[in-house]
Amino acid sequence: MSLEVKVPVVGESITEVTIAKWLKQDGDQVAMDEVICELESDKATFELPAEAAGILRIKAQEGDTIAIGEVICSIDGAAQGTSAPQPTTAASQDSITESKTVTDPQSTVAAENTPSQGIPNQPQGGGAGTGQTLEVKIPTVGESISEVTISKWLKADGDQVSMDEVLCELESDKATFELPAEAAGVLRIVAQEGDTVEIGATICRIEVGAGSGVSTASASQASAPAAQPASAPSSGATTYASGTPSPAAGKILSERGINAGDVNGTGRDGRITKEDAQNAQARPAAPAPQPAAAAPAAKEASAPAPAAPGARNSRREKMSSLRKTVARRLVSVKNETAMLTTFNEVDMKPIMDIRAKYKDKFKEKHEVGLGFMSFFVKACTVALQEWPAVNAQIDGTEMVFNDFCDVSIAVSAPKGLVVPVIRNAESLSLDGIEKEVVRLAKRARENKLGIDEMTGGTFTITNGGVFGSMMSTPIINAPQSAILGMHNIVNRPVAINNQVEIRPMMYLALSYDHRIIDGRESVSFLVRVKELLEDPMRLLLGV
Repeated sequence: MSLEVKVPVVGESITEVTIAKWLKQDGDQVAMDEVICELESDKATFELPAEAAGILRIKAQEGDTIAIGEVICSIDGAAQGTSAPQPTTAASQDSITESKTVTDPQSTVAAENTPSQGIPNQPQGGGAGTGQTLEVKIPTVGESISEVTISKWLKADGDQVSMDEVLCELESDKATFELPAEAAGVLRIVAQEGDTVEIGATICRIEVGAGSGVSTASASQASAPAAQPASAPSSGATTYASGTPSPAAGKILSERGINAGDVNGTGRDGRITKEDAQNAQARPAAPAPQPAAAAPAAKEASAPAPAAPGARNSRREKMSSLRKTVARRLVSVKNETAMLTTFNEVDMKPIMDIRAKYKDKFKEKHEVGLGFMSFFVKACTVALQEWPAVNAQIDGTEMVFNDFCDVSIAVSAPKGLVVPVIRNAESLSLDGIEKEVVRLAKRARENKLGIDEMTGGTFTITNGGVFGSMMSTPIINAPQSAILGMHNIVNRPVAINNQVEIRPMMYLALSYDHRIIDGRESVSFLVRVKELLEDPMRLLLGV
């Protein structure tokens, strides 16, 4: 029986894709979930896995543009697995996939041998399992999250895993999550690193209770040592993963024309990671040895062309889910809001004098440093309550005004910009704000922020000054209506009581949505913030 493979739905607004590259040839034997080709849309690149094991019959060629739902190829012998070239073990593997329960110990051993290994059935050794295969699916991680990206597998295919052991890290457009094992057994990976999968999709299977000793995959490697790549590590156990590139690494090596056998894998069991591939393609090629005798004559005959100064390497990286979402939202804000920016400047000397005088006592009492951010957050909460439109947002045809101030703080994390929220900042003291800023910044740098910590803000503060920015026009953090940009502090001459003095000055920028905030409100808000910062006693007295 032949199984038709159709182009799946890969995005809400994507109607067609282009076949970028076939990874398998027409007539090749393919295994269940093996990647057979790469598809490109106008937004991203996707990998298409085989839906069953069998013989591949290609119907659309590389470069063809086809609509979602059209047949791209077929797989012969997919149902019964009786085609001549197909090993009998593929049928066993298919039966596991269909029924999820294997009652025959002999078929359990056969299922562990992949079709590419072609190892005949053998008596089951030590570590007999229960015969049950558990599918591990992507759990619901947030109300608005429909897909996640597999950031990193912490266990390799065929590894023995224990109950609740972390298998992989998942990355959404808002946070990073860890996926624990739901049972003990042997791990069988379905989706690879870098794959974007929907909530509820199966990313791996666990053969419950199997492989307490040496896994069958390792045993098969021992029976076929000649098939191992030369780059397998000399230390540690040699497995099927040795010298095998991850999907991302394989693409980089393919683009650069580098043989995987020439790359030393530093990943688990010698697997070639994305970093290995990048280092390999960035490493300059070793100069070809010149004949010693002919070299002087050749140099005299013709002078070589001067070498181009410096390296001219380039590399490609797939955008992370976080980066793609940030890009999409920023463009959406620019297109859907009437955004403009107003500026002012603040004399930071009063605050700097307070910090210099009380920072040691403040830290001794509250166990946290006294920074600039607490003054800015406090000043903004006071101004937001006086000018509520700046703290509001548009919901359809209605304006939502908030009597609380949930202030979002933009933080540059290793995987991109994140915006955790300080809840009810208007009720916090300076030390309370500082403690919350430190806590959220630390969790952001460790990629441990939860969805609830990054949603629901009513106003945002971003500090480009820490990177040396003198002036900028920050983009609104939708669905909020305003964002305050802080910049670097520069000693500049200013007029104080008709006298020129050198003062530490900072430019402030307030970007706002003119659909809900008028010019009078935006300017008045920024002037109020300036007054509170230049006379911090107002914050203490509430005037």
